[in-house]
Amino acid sequence: MIDADDKIRLLVVDDHTLFRRGLMALLAADDGLLVVGEAGDAGEAQRRAEGLRPDVVLLDNHLPGVTGVAALPALKAACPEARILMLTVSEDEDDLAAALKAGASGYLLKTIDGAELSVAIRRAIAGDSVIAPEMTSKLVAAFRQSQAAAPAPQAMAEAAAGELSPRETEILREIGSGGSNKEIARRLGIAESTVKVHVQHLLRKLDVSSRVHLAVIAKDRGLV
Repeated sequence: MIDADDKIRLLVVDDHTLFRRGLMALLAADDGLLVVGEAGDAGEAQRRAEGLRPDVVLLDNHLPGVTGVAALPALKAACPEARILMLTVSEDEDDLAAALKAGASGYLLKTIDGAELSVAIRRAIAGDSVIAPEMTSKLVAAFRQSQAAAPAPQAMAEAAAGELSPRETEILREIGSGGSNKEIARRLGIAESTVKVHVQHLLRKLDVSSRVHLAVIAKDRGLV
């Protein structure tokens, strides 16, 4: 857990030097962020992550040799505490699904502006999953496709969703709208710790493993 006074340590991984350096300069303008390293390929990223122990890794997908998505397991092993955010031009739903399945904390597009990127980094540190708005419909499509191959768990999730309490339904709706725990707590007038407890209950009841899946269920059920 990062203290409020600590800077978030970042590792930037992108094979295009000009983009990488420009991104690093952009991030340096945020007093709460600190770029501790950079890498141009997956192997270098793994070595740097292991040595630098960043809080967040910004990872491009189109890397030479090994793609960013394929490099995720090794990066997670090298620095288990780090949140890994994909920052890529790829809008392919297979890349999105593979990245989230491999443990990415978010999937962002390079069209994101600097202020939104800073917010996304902080949300990832807070434990949220951050997905580019342009990718939301593709996330739903990928989730539905995966569930079609396993109808029994889907039916269980749908049945469980019918058994949610009114408060759990409210929180599921807020998650579907992209709210962080802090934002949900403020909107509903409850403690952030209470929101966290409800989120854990939702994960168990709906038999899913991440907030991303909760958001998809909320959208699929028409809550947002």
